Amino acid sequence: MRAMVMESIRGPLSVQSVPAPESPSAGVVIEVQATGLCGSDWHAWAGHEDIALPHVPGHELAGVIAAVGEGVREWSVGDRVTVPFVCGCGQCRWCLAGEAQVCPDQQQPGFTHWGSFAEYVPIHAADTNLVAVPEGVSAEAAAALGCRFATAYRALTARAGLARGQWLTVVGAGGLGLSLVMIARALGARVIAVDRSAQALSAAERLGAEHTILADGADVPAEVHRLTGEGSDVAVDAVGSAQTCADSVMSLRRRGRHVQIGLLPTESGLSPVPMARAIAWELDLLGSHGMAAADYPGMLELIRTGALQPEALIERVVGLEEAAELLPHASGGAAGGMTMIRPSSYLSLEALLYS
Repeated sequence: MRAMVMESIRGPLSVQSVPAPESPSAGVVIEVQATGLCGSDWHAWAGHEDIALPHVPGHELAGVIAAVGEGVREWSVGDRVTVPFVCGCGQCRWCLAGEAQVCPDQQQPGFTHWGSFAEYVPIHAADTNLVAVPEGVSAEAAAALGCRFATAYRALTARAGLARGQWLTVVGAGGLGLSLVMIARALGARVIAVDRSAQALSAAERLGAEHTILADGADVPAEVHRLTGEGSDVAVDAVGSAQTCADSVMSLRRRGRHVQIGLLPTESGLSPVPMARAIAWELDLLGSHGMAAADYPGMLELIRTGALQPEALIERVVGLEEAAELLPHASGGAAGGMTMIRPSSYLSLEALLYS
């Protein structure tokens, strides 16, 4: 199969012919029809993740089951599927409770094993981790669900409990941030988007952000407090830096909820957080790590009804060769939305429209 191969940390990537995977026991092999280029893939390329070289990145994907391993009960060759980027073992108490996103023995395509920047990708524990793609949902839109969109949905619903009429501040308007804006508006919240890119903020406005803040040189928390009166009910760091985390926390009103999604890589492994404010104002500091397959039905129903439209977040669709050039520059995400990759000759109507 063709795959994007990483042979050194922060080194050039190339598209090569490599052996195709075999189905794991209780797993499947998926023919990848679409896969997303995400900031988390950049973290792996940059050496912030423990990966074995040579490596194939990629963790947001959708496609068709090409092979089924022994022990799989619920899936067949030809089924259209997507998968969370965190795949549970299917056997531990967390997986059995539907909380596979915190499975201690989890697998992550593109991190713990070769990922989806390839024509085929193996997925473990298929009966726990696969999600059927409904009719009318394109491969590109389904692939967008795997990391950024699903993480955003669970962060706002299951973690932060964002309610109608509440203020949400989104720090970072890349693919994840724009997903947060779209979902928050569908939930009836009022949204402030923050980014260093005017193009990204324009995209956030199109998706329903009530206010935008250009972060370069701005006192973000002061501006949020000015716009809202008391501060935001919920704030999300969708970037992952000391500054963006602090801006998110300090934007909150008393008893507000901060959600950290953007990774915070430091040499020590420890990340600075304004804990004095968290204590004095009784803030909730929450982490959010994807969403288990068991939680997808509610999100998919909103997509089916048109309340959520992940395809509107897709800025462009590229091939593997162009993606190999783009990945080293993907630390900040796409300024106007998501970049999707088409690893093979598969073409959907939506892909043709974006070409």
